[in-house]
Amino acid sequence: MKQTINILLCLLSALPVASMAAEVKAVDMDRGVRVLSVNDISLPTRLYGAGTPVLLLHGFPDSRHVWRYQLQALADAGFQVIAPDQRGFGEASRPEGVENYKIRLLAADMLGLMDALSIDKAHLVGHDFGASLAWYLAAYHPQRFYTLTVMSVGVFGNPGWDDIRQREASWYFDFFNKVGLAEQTLMANDWKFFKALLRHGGDQARFLRDLSRPGALTAALNWYRANTRGWGGLNTGPIYPLIDLPVMGIWSSDDPFLLEPQMQQSVINVSGSWRYERIEDAGHWLMLERPAELNALLIDFLQSNPPRP
Repeated sequence: MKQTINILLCLLSALPVASMAAEVKAVDMDRGVRVLSVNDISLPTRLYGAGTPVLLLHGFPDSRHVWRYQLQALADAGFQVIAPDQRGFGEASRPEGVENYKIRLLAADMLGLMDALSIDKAHLVGHDFGASLAWYLAAYHPQRFYTLTVMSVGVFGNPGWDDIRQREASWYFDFFNKVGLAEQTLMANDWKFFKALLRHGGDQARFLRDLSRPGALTAALNWYRANTRGWGGLNTGPIYPLIDLPVMGIWSSDDPFLLEPQMQQSVINVSGSWRYERIEDAGHWLMLERPAELNALLIDFLQSNPPRP
């Protein structure tokens, strides 16, 4: 076991480490949080601003806090921001059992959240696994959304996922599906491998605090176990209904996990307008590393696609 971890650490050490650059003032994500009961679980949600709603969906292993540099800019631009902790993450409920993390249930959480807030329609923004969920929501519930913005993760089923380099970069999908072994490896030696796997990027201290809670790491990994088992089958076309919404895909040049083709070729699942943006010199957590640039793209796209009567 120790030898396996050391080998993996050596491989990871050769990869670039993302730098953090907080260029924009952060909003306090613990102030004014509403804990909403949806589908028999609790979802702490940060609401900020007033205007057209924008629903922000975080990914693995994040929480609502990852959006702290976006809230003020979006609110100043005339939007109401909704940033929840999703089931299994942050301070949200962590139901036991892989079956409780199927994407249809994750989608039902977000639709129920909107209903609880009396929000009929919103702009939809997702990052990482939150982007995968956003693709699903926009495909199957387009009537609830004005636009779709996806960051880092393209839609499954496009040819970019079958590129051998992407398959190599996505090796952790299979690793996360190894129940017990993944937990043991990630937590060993004060989370040494986990820190290296994430390139010491993102909210490391918060990740460790959140995932150290009883059952939290397994709950987070269950997103993968419920939805990516067998993901590697060769796909040649859309697996979701075509999305007839304005869609923007954003990818960052130094992302070690997701390569550019899987985002660029996501146009295969879009029948509405498609806009692709590339942010240079940013790793996976572009909202933390290039917040000003990301905020400008978001505001321009959302304001260019206002709600229609």
